[in-house]
Amino acid sequence: MASSNSLMDSLFQRSLEDLIKGLRLGESTFISRSLEEIRREIKLTDLSTKSVALQKLSYLAALHGVDMAWAAFHAVEVVSSSRFAHKRIGYHAIAQSFSDQTPVMLLITNQLRKDLNSSNEHEVSLALECLARIGTDDLARDLTSEVFTLLGSSKALVRKKAIGVVLRVFDKYPDAVKVCFKRLVENLESSDPQLLSAVVGVFCELTAKDPRSYLPLAPEFYKILVDSRNNWVLIKVLKIFAKLASIEPRLAKKVADPVCEHMRKQNVGKSLLFECIRTVFSSLSDQETALKLAVAKIREFLVDDDPNLKYLGLHALSIVAPKHLWAVLENKEAVVKAMSDEDPNVKLEALHLLMAMVNEDNVTEISRILMNYALKSDPLFCNEIICSVLLPCSRNSYEIIVDFDWYLSLLGEMARVPHCQRGKEIEHQLIDIGTRVKDARLELVRVSRALLIDPALLGNQFLYPILSAAAWASGEYVEFSKSPYEIAEALLQPRTCLLPDSIRAIYIHSAFKVLVFSLGAYFSAQQPTSPPLAQESTSSGHSMVNGFTYNSISSLVNMIELGLCSLSGTIDVEVQERAKNILGFIGMIKHEIAEKATSQNSETEGHRAIAFMEDVFSEELGPVSSTAQEKVPLPEGLELNENLEGLQEICREVLEPMAESDYSSDKVSFSVAKLRIRDQEEASSSLPPPLESSSLLAEHRKRHGLYYLSSQKSEDHNDREGNDNNTSNEYPPANEISVDSFKPKKKISKPRPVVVKLDEGDEPKRKPDASSSNDESLSRAIQTALMGKGKGKEKEKEIVKENHEMNVDTENIEQSSRREKKNKKNGERSSKRSSRRQRGKEASVTKPVEVPDLLL
Repeated sequence: MASSNSLMDSLFQRSLEDLIKGLRLGESTFISRSLEEIRREIKLTDLSTKSVALQKLSYLAALHGVDMAWAAFHAVEVVSSSRFAHKRIGYHAIAQSFSDQTPVMLLITNQLRKDLNSSNEHEVSLALECLARIGTDDLARDLTSEVFTLLGSSKALVRKKAIGVVLRVFDKYPDAVKVCFKRLVENLESSDPQLLSAVVGVFCELTAKDPRSYLPLAPEFYKILVDSRNNWVLIKVLKIFAKLASIEPRLAKKVADPVCEHMRKQNVGKSLLFECIRTVFSSLSDQETALKLAVAKIREFLVDDDPNLKYLGLHALSIVAPKHLWAVLENKEAVVKAMSDEDPNVKLEALHLLMAMVNEDNVTEISRILMNYALKSDPLFCNEIICSVLLPCSRNSYEIIVDFDWYLSLLGEMARVPHCQRGKEIEHQLIDIGTRVKDARLELVRVSRALLIDPALLGNQFLYPILSAAAWASGEYVEFSKSPYEIAEALLQPRTCLLPDSIRAIYIHSAFKVLVFSLGAYFSAQQPTSPPLAQESTSSGHSMVNGFTYNSISSLVNMIELGLCSLSGTIDVEVQERAKNILGFIGMIKHEIAEKATSQNSETEGHRAIAFMEDVFSEELGPVSSTAQEKVPLPEGLELNENLEGLQEICREVLEPMAESDYSSDKVSFSVAKLRIRDQEEASSSLPPPLESSSLLAEHRKRHGLYYLSSQKSEDHNDREGNDNNTSNEYPPANEISVDSFKPKKKISKPRPVVVKLDEGDEPKRKPDASSSNDESLSRAIQTALMGKGKGKEKEKEIVKENHEMNVDTENIEQSSRREKKNKKNGERSSKRSSRRQRGKEASVTKPVEVPDLLL
């Protein structure tokens, strides 16, 4: 009965073609119904039905992402079939779904071994392909002997795939090198182009991981480079020599000649020609003849109409540009012409090459050309142009920038490019130049003012960072402004409501700086003066005080007060708080502004508050290194607990007394005046703290001493500071800077301003990769195999030499007397010692892996 049901299922079973036709009808529930059928069919004992179900499941997993891990055991059952069609479906499913964590992985070891030893080359091929995809450490170890046998197979198909599997086996089981490496090297002498291509491909991948281990095989690769006529084999060999020549410079001189011969051929393939050029540019650039020939050949790619070849030519120039810029300059016309190409990849490579030619003499001209391209380019390429200009200009603290006024104006022009989306980079450079270059702050304020008064920029969200930097610079360096009133008006214009709240907070803070500066200039003057900061003329009827008349300062204060009144009720807490703080400050000093015009008394409370705020904003900000936080040493006695769950208990102890206190929320009121009076009372009072608070603090410190610094050390440190006030702090400042002037090589009309640089550079230190390489064991195994091969040859030479010495000694013994025999014995001892020393020298010479003398 069961057999009849199986027969019926197989007769009416849907094939893979039926499944595809059903999927094309677009039924939403077809996949779920098909999976139910597959689950039912795959459990049947008939291998034909099971294999078709597994084939459909593999198709759904590949195209629709259906999970097929549950069918792993059924795939093993299909593989065990004696029919090749079933095996192919089973191996395909295993290669598609199996991983190192598959539970039934161990069940296929014997089946793989059986198929690898099969007389059918197609079954062997299926097993090798499966091993190359899912090979684990255990599979590679258990099947190394079978792979070794197949490396010497007489069937080209089997041997070719066995050579490809070696790469996976070596990676998973490095000890397989001891078994298979010698036979793999022997395949380098094969005359079959398919086998040679396979083995060279394997060595190309191995050399990319650790080229030094394969230097002894340079003679074999050199022979293939000279004798082979297969372009793909030659390309792989050139890739190998590009790696070897970079670590063994003597090899480059020998390889340069055959590489040049390939480039001089008339009908050489473009792929081989490009690989020769790339090899010369990357590893043989010290060979003048080869380099000049490669530069001449690269022009064929640059002038070709095919965009692919043109891209390859530009890419090859980008390889040689860092070391031999003259090669790019010789082809600059073709590079500039490529900027107008239709292919975006060609334009991008041309852009990178154009920026590689930038120096302090031509940066102005090249930037002007690129900005013209940016105005008429698509958004993607436009932003690539802007980024390509920003990056080299800011490298090494703007070392190629001489005229910072021009560069700041260029940054302002970039902000007005319609498709500009590099606001973050421009923001960083505007602030960075302001903190580093003092002579450029006047131009920075001018550029910032132009950006702030432009209402069209407020609607572009990509420019918000630039406006933030402009607002900060206008407030921080307001003393360089010709019209503080205009700056404040631009900062508080109604259209700023389009900005995010975080940037509006910066606008308000900058307006506060402008107000403080203007009030300070108004209140600090003892006599009427007339600098260029005047907002209104003296004909208004009031005397001008340090550039501000009573009318001008009053209009400034009224304008700021009017602009902030609407912001005092905003939802954002940061904006609301800053607006109310400034309004409170204005209310405190507003009535004293009129008194200043008639009175010279500078001891008023408002004047003291203004002087205090001027001191707050007077400290100049400097650049801070990205590694400044790492330079701060960890205080002794501080233990940083990685698991901070203990802080929850501390916070509970602190918050519970507050919650249980008798003070209600309506009785708590905060007042600046009360806080100031309380601070003065605490400062004037010399009484010790209450005993209750001291005992609570001592108890808390005793229970949670992990989070406290050592009290003894802090007391000793305070005593040392009290005894010697001139002692410097043992902790270095976070932003330790030094002024380093740049001396240009050529005489220029305008001197380069001083740029503040950090002592240890501005670039963040990159931590070395702590992860150990997985290829170290494989490299050691290959080096051992190659050195063992050399040692075997040396041992053969030593044996021949010893036999020759023994023959000579026997002849001397027969012709000498007993006395001579004794002398001869002494001589033999000395000769043995000398021969041992000579062997030691020869062994020491053969230890390092070097290129054989054949190539040198």
